[in-house]
Amino acid sequence: MADIAFIGLGNMGGPMAANLVKAGHRVIGFDPVPQAVEAARGKGIEIAESAGEAASQAEVVFSMLPAGQHVRAVYSGAGEVIAKAKPGTLFIDSSTIDVASARAVEEAASAAGHLMVDAPVSGGVAGAEAGTLTMMVGGSDAAFDMAKPFLEIVGGKVVHAGGPGNGQVAKVCNNMILGISMIAISEAFTLAEKLGLSPEKLFEISSTASGSCWAMLNHNPVPDIVPTSAANRGYVPGFAAGMMHKDLKLSQEAAAQAGVATPMGAEATALYTMFVNAGRADQDYTAIIKFIDPTRE
Repeated sequence: MADIAFIGLGNMGGPMAANLVKAGHRVIGFDPVPQAVEAARGKGIEIAESAGEAASQAEVVFSMLPAGQHVRAVYSGAGEVIAKAKPGTLFIDSSTIDVASARAVEEAASAAGHLMVDAPVSGGVAGAEAGTLTMMVGGSDAAFDMAKPFLEIVGGKVVHAGGPGNGQVAKVCNNMILGISMIAISEAFTLAEKLGLSPEKLFEISSTASGSCWAMLNHNPVPDIVPTSAANRGYVPGFAAGMMHKDLKLSQEAAAQAGVATPMGAEATALYTMFVNAGRADQDYTAIIKFIDPTRE
């Protein structure tokens, strides 16, 4: 069993850390939010006074943080994780952040003699609690091989996407597809209903025709079409619109850096920006249908 530091014990990090404890590992956690700390303590996680202190006691360091600037600060800045970690520590960052930050932090870790992977996740809080997250992993073969046994505890599917930063590339590209798809589904179901075709009938047809896609089959934005949709519970989020907005913005930052035109991604980002700015960040991302069709309010 390993000594594992876990930096960031919020809605996602807390359950992931708890699953590592359940697997028999010693977990030393840190989070600046007292409520997160107390919840983690109740799940058997030891609490450190700082990120650096937690890292100094571990052979593996996980992190789940809000944005690239936080990851840079924790590893290379005031958090002192790289500076205080033992030689040869494995770093696993499961935050969803910009590709440039992921690659910069991995380079700093490598220069200090550590292995690191970026391993953003898909599956939401329910997946974090159940240990069924999909892990998209960027890093060297050696880093991936070392990280895989730990990732398999918190994730149901672990995929090596390639070199450093490629986990973040996979995450933002996947969620750009999801965001664009949800807008297209919302527009199509709204149009059909306005023209006299029931959403149930459109689903019956499109679910086995060329318009079928994962988002329509699993997260249909119209209530009472598929049992797994947040639309059935008043759009209480499984995946919040604010998180979709964050991921779409990251996709556009990456597109600009790569010099790639993504007009559909840009339009999806603009629509979710308006939706979030209207105070809808805490609704499920499927609630974008109410922005496209205000009569659904």
